[in-house]
Amino acid sequence: MSVTEELEKLQQLRDSGAIDDAEYAAAKAKVLNESPSGYSAPPVMAGEELERATRQWAAILHLSAFAGYFLVPVAGLVAPILIWQIKKDQLPGLDIHGRNATNWIISSLIYGVISGILILVVIGIPMLIALMACGIAFPIIAAVKANNGEVWKYPLTIEFV
Repeated sequence: MSVTEELEKLQQLRDSGAIDDAEYAAAKAKVLNESPSGYSAPPVMAGEELERATRQWAAILHLSAFAGYFLVPVAGLVAPILIWQIKKDQLPGLDIHGRNATNWIISSLIYGVISGILILVVIGIPMLIALMACGIAFPIIAAVKANNGEVWKYPLTIEFV
């Protein structure tokens, strides 16, 4: 029986109510994975491999905030969000890390604007220095924790996402 015929048979079974949508999807994936045409569904990670990949990408996500120091200035703001959005469906554990990093990025931008305004009354200068120190230390701490499998919420962060 060809792949097309098997898929048609599965569709008929689903339409008649003999199998539900979940069973149809599983059977369809099995047929496509065993296809002689060479097509196979992307591999699904499980267990230890998923955990290792999540830890690795979470650390990369947090450390990508430094891309702005070495590449394009805006890259440090955009890179963590892009990594989060691209990988969150493949690695569900990455979602919380992306949310924490995004909230920190937005919060630090707000703190930077406030500190910039407060430079007029001198207090803004030490605030900017403290913000720069936090901007260096927090992503490093978050990356180390993420690599150890822990989720670390950045201090002083306003929850937006």
